[in-house]
Amino acid sequence: MQILYWILVFLGTFSFMEFMAWFTHKYIMHGFLWSLHKDHHHKDHNSWFERNDAFFIFYAIVSMICFYLWSYEGVWYCLPIGLGIMAYGAAYFVVHDIFIHQRFKLFRKANNRYAKGVRRAHKMHHKHLGKNDGECFGMLVVPFKYFKR
Repeated sequence: MQILYWILVFLGTFSFMEFMAWFTHKYIMHGFLWSLHKDHHHKDHNSWFERNDAFFIFYAIVSMICFYLWSYEGVWYCLPIGLGIMAYGAAYFVVHDIFIHQRFKLFRKANNRYAKGVRRAHKMHHKHLGKNDGECFGMLVVPFKYFKR
């Protein structure tokens, strides 16, 4: 029965991270930490890395704290929470950084309806180079208006 709880906590955490991605992007990245995020919209350097990559570190630390609490303090639900955060981070990296922005040249030929919708939605967000007016959404849940045939 405990495995069922672990799976539910993992799936709940993974799903909640989609909300956190939207919230962080709209109110933090396009808010008071725009100085870290703006190079993602308008690259002003020659480095492969972006200042925007610093946001990954925050969630990685939260995940590592969860692993610590599970391993050394015996808090059972911290393992599925830490794994859920880590799995969302990996999925986000694959979809956003590899598939959409092609930071590694993989998944270039994916042209199904979902792939086209995700690319179209992200392109609409990136047409705004400034801090304001960019529609924000998560990574996996994209508004249906972008999934036209």
